[in-house]
Amino acid sequence: MAPIPKSMFGVVIPRPGGPDVLEYKTGLPVPSLGEGQILVRNEYVGVNYIDTYFRTGLYKPPSPSSNSNHPSTNGSNDTPSPYPLITGKEAAGTITASSHPSYPVGSRVVYLADNTYAQYTLLTFPLTQATILPASLTPETACAAYLQGLTALTFIREAAGITQQLGISEGPWTLVHAAAGGTGSMLVQILAVMGAKIIATAGGKQKCELAKKLGAGWVVDSSLPQEEVIRQVKEITNNKGVDVIFDGVGKATFGTVDLDVVARKGTIIVFGNASGAVEPVDLFRLMPKNIKIMRPSMPGYITTPEEKETFTSELFDLLVTGKIHANIHQVYPLKNVAQAHIDLESRKTTGKLLLKVE
Repeated sequence: MAPIPKSMFGVVIPRPGGPDVLEYKTGLPVPSLGEGQILVRNEYVGVNYIDTYFRTGLYKPPSPSSNSNHPSTNGSNDTPSPYPLITGKEAAGTITASSHPSYPVGSRVVYLADNTYAQYTLLTFPLTQATILPASLTPETACAAYLQGLTALTFIREAAGITQQLGISEGPWTLVHAAAGGTGSMLVQILAVMGAKIIATAGGKQKCELAKKLGAGWVVDSSLPQEEVIRQVKEITNNKGVDVIFDGVGKATFGTVDLDVVARKGTIIVFGNASGAVEPVDLFRLMPKNIKIMRPSMPGYITTPEEKETFTSELFDLLVTGKIHANIHQVYPLKNVAQAHIDLESRKTTGKLLLKVE
């Protein structure tokens, strides 16, 4: 392995704001290795909607006191500011230093952690978020599929309780919003493999065609008036409604489309805020159809090493056998991260956005 430099490049957020606050910088300190830690030289970094939530301040960034990758050099005794911040939650690369016996130097890994918009990221034991890649998976493919793939798989298995084994043909009615996006495209593919009846919504002809190719049995153009979207979904299900709804859009769809088209005893799984956070819900609206609502988080389903191993193995098997694939929209140089955020928030992208760390 090449010697580890003392400084690195990365993308720093000095304050909450729009894409213009993303600053590409050199001369950032490389994190120091501690007990039970590994240092990864990133090759690809995933761009996810959650990154925009931390950039804008919608989500509170982690405290620098518990973050070895944090670029802040504030020496004050006051409560430290989370800014400047290196964001990012997902990456793939090569281990360049390790003090953990299960993660030898030279191994290629894909992982979920904070501060991935950088040349190097430090991961701390118990490392339940890091997985050594099989030779059959490239870092690019793994990074494109890992976070959204695990999100889709855990939400289908755990949140929705869809337990069909591969090859079963008559699963429940499902509705996937934003089906051409990163998580949406994974949900459609995995649900199709499991035999679910899939209705996909996507904005415009091109995205609807992609959702159909990914495995959706029916597609509805979400750019239509919501009354027409509701009518079409009800017509498709012969007015039965949808058993499970996967909603990564949020505010624009939950209180109108979702509550209207969900079936009796159905489940609405809200996991994103692309149109804004869902407002507080009047629980009496759930009574007529005995509706269940969930707002799950994928990390809560892979907390133990056994859980991570189960879901990661299933995801990798789906990828290696070609049952699903990583749909990559575009790979941007790390220094062009602001454009990646602009494109993502425009909702004009299809599939996964990646940053190449060169």
